[in-house]
Amino acid sequence: MIASLHTAVMGNFLGNAPLWYKKTILAFLAFNVVSVYTLGTYITGWLLIVEFIFTLAMALKCYPLQPGGLLAIEAILLGMVSPQVVYEETLHNFPVILLLMFMVAGIFFMKDLLLFVFTKILLGVRSKTMLSLLFSVVAAVLSAFLDALTVTAVLISVSVGFYSVYHRVASGKNFNVDHNHGNDEELRESHRQDLDQFRAFLRSLMMHGAVGTALGGVCTLVGEPQNLLIAKVAGWDFLVFFTIMAPITMPVLVSGLAVCVLLEQTGKFGYGAKLPAEVRGILEDYDRRQSEQMAPKQQLQLVVQGLVAVFLVVGLAFHLAEVGFIGLAVIILLTAFNGVIEEHQIGKAFEEAMPFTALLVVFFAIVGVIHSQHLFTPIIEWILDTRNVEPSSQPGVFFLANGILSMISDNVFVATVYISEVKSALDAGEISRAQFDALAVAINTGTNLPSVATPNGQAAFLFLLTSALAPLIRLSYGRMVVMALPYTVVMTGVGYFAVTHWL
Repeated sequence: MIASLHTAVMGNFLGNAPLWYKKTILAFLAFNVVSVYTLGTYITGWLLIVEFIFTLAMALKCYPLQPGGLLAIEAILLGMVSPQVVYEETLHNFPVILLLMFMVAGIFFMKDLLLFVFTKILLGVRSKTMLSLLFSVVAAVLSAFLDALTVTAVLISVSVGFYSVYHRVASGKNFNVDHNHGNDEELRESHRQDLDQFRAFLRSLMMHGAVGTALGGVCTLVGEPQNLLIAKVAGWDFLVFFTIMAPITMPVLVSGLAVCVLLEQTGKFGYGAKLPAEVRGILEDYDRRQSEQMAPKQQLQLVVQGLVAVFLVVGLAFHLAEVGFIGLAVIILLTAFNGVIEEHQIGKAFEEAMPFTALLVVFFAIVGVIHSQHLFTPIIEWILDTRNVEPSSQPGVFFLANGILSMISDNVFVATVYISEVKSALDAGEISRAQFDALAVAINTGTNLPSVATPNGQAAFLFLLTSALAPLIRLSYGRMVVMALPYTVVMTGVGYFAVTHWL
């Protein structure tokens, strides 16, 4: 009876996750209780970060919301962070939550137009190197003026569309038949090798695009949330921000694009996979049939989506409203003028974003632990002490310290903590205005560039890792880190050199 109950409990706990994974999470939860009373909350706080990173790394074994959520709840119960602090962290990041709730859903209703446009691009550009460079450049330009999460949502939607088209045909079905593209059981044996290559092809494009969002996002005041925060504290407008960051961001942008070309030419680190000829043929057939069979109603829907896309770009570029509200407007316009008015039809659009939104709130709880236990404070105080680091060396040290911390934590939070401490030092007369400007540049570039190393630092990377696309193209945490490694080394190296020599 007891053995049967134990089996039932372990079977239900974390569902289909491997037994070793379940035991590991239980061990984390048990050890944290002991650690709080023996090692203290500071050490346990760092252990909690490592444990949470583990849940992200094992995202393909179990969605991080449940194990990460259990760790967050335990941290609250152990007094490492209060519910009020978690609420304040969540409230501080409410614009990001609004963006995920509404903008990602808005992109869902534009998928026909996106698939139509990107199919033309994919089939028109036959060089994989040029296609990869195009994805990276477009993502960088869009992220400089829009939002990295929005750009990533577009890339995810397009890739899922390509994948579903081929998977449907490879399973012996017509283009217009309903099909579960996450199930390979119906896949014909002759298509499996092409599917594996197609997955590698899409993985490389997605990673080039994701890194592109970081390359562009660091350049402008509106590119990333921490950019706006730093600019507000420093008193910089759009032009001043771009100009003062350019000595670091422009060399990094050029070097990042060069890495993109080099990776595709060499085929190292999981890049270089070409679009299989059979897949290209199927996509060409799909494009041709869609064009031939497109009814006036569908043509009008594409026109409406195109007009709303223009509204979206203009609204985001000129910041007519909070990003999430613009996304809600996109949903309203596209559903109203394209005849999608039933509740269950609209509900499908929110399926992709809501699990990640919940996970992000759990992440804010972990950030709350970092804040409450002052895990980063000793590092900041040590760097600002001129007995430890000379003022001329502080920008470089800040760049590296911010980069390392942003790899394991939220880069917006890291930037918030660091710029607040530096501003306090300026107000207290401990540093000059010129030194403050140099440190602010180092903080901004440090939190934006090295953080591409892991999905933890960049919300766009984390969104990609936990999206419905990741398991389809076999993009795991480990594979993501490996594919980002050459970008991380070059972007961090060039950024550090620029910070230490040109500030």
